[in-house]
Amino acid sequence: MEPARTSDWRMRLLFFFVVLLMGELTPAAYSNLTSDFYNVSCPTMEAIIEEVAKAKFKAVGSIVTATTLRLYFHDCIIRGCDASVLISSTPDNKAERDAEENLSLGGDALDMVFKAKAAVEMQCPGVVSCADILAVATRDLVAMVGGPRWNVTKGRRDGRISLAADAERGLPGADFHVDQLTKTFTDHNLSRTDMIALSGAHSLGFTHCDQIYGRLYNFSGKPGLTDPSINTTFAKTLKQQCPQNASSSDPSIVIALDPSTPFLFDNAYYQNLREGRGCLTSDQTLFNDKRTRNSVITFSQNQTAFFRAFVAAIGKMGNIGVLTGTQGEIRKDCATINSN
Repeated sequence: MEPARTSDWRMRLLFFFVVLLMGELTPAAYSNLTSDFYNVSCPTMEAIIEEVAKAKFKAVGSIVTATTLRLYFHDCIIRGCDASVLISSTPDNKAERDAEENLSLGGDALDMVFKAKAAVEMQCPGVVSCADILAVATRDLVAMVGGPRWNVTKGRRDGRISLAADAERGLPGADFHVDQLTKTFTDHNLSRTDMIALSGAHSLGFTHCDQIYGRLYNFSGKPGLTDPSINTTFAKTLKQQCPQNASSSDPSIVIALDPSTPFLFDNAYYQNLREGRGCLTSDQTLFNDKRTRNSVITFSQNQTAFFRAFVAAIGKMGNIGVLTGTQGEIRKDCATINSN
């Protein structure tokens, strides 16, 4: 009977290591992205991108960081990180950029990526993808407003498909609650902690009245009712900025997503949620829901913990659905699919 016991023990040990190995083989492990991908083919690419990003930041400030973060997220969540969000529509195709949810994507971010691509093409024609340029520029711009700086793995290639319909059904909404948010993120192998950390990108940037009008004047479909989870003083401020008798879609009115430090990448966003000062439903729900509250509290108390979680999450996000090897293409112009 001893040989049987030994064989059983060996099988159990083999099973343990197989499970452990499978646990380590996350999408990042399969993506074939590397830190040194352009070391030989275009060693100056990161320096070139950072120079262009710094110039745009000097011209317009932290708004380019906020809009680039949003651009990167909207790209990766739809069809993976393949720069498909940068493609312009044609008479035959309505592209992601023209989906309703993407109409407010910042022109500064697009302009910066297009200029970075042009500058890199001057040095290394046909080598660096638009997808990698967007990933590197996002990292650089976050660091410029006090956020963490992380190592960006590279080797993404650009997609050739961009459909507005994909964005219209795949992007999370401002009115999402935790269950809806969780599904959106877990569908892309991102955990609930990743979701909470990536939501911290709302430490920067602005939204419009149409995204919060329901919370202020028609909560739960009841005319005149305000979301009771909004801090009373904060609700008054929002109502002054977005009057009930004004057009909720006035593009000239913008509301800071982080009313405390809207131009810095920090953990004040989470502190605001604890005080009922989350701007969007999808923000405030992270504190209101007991399943996500503890992480919000941790990040509100410990900025280092938030930064660490954010870096881990955006690294995972950057591996969603990447094209590598001979897949896709290296676009000559980020807004246009190559003709051949």
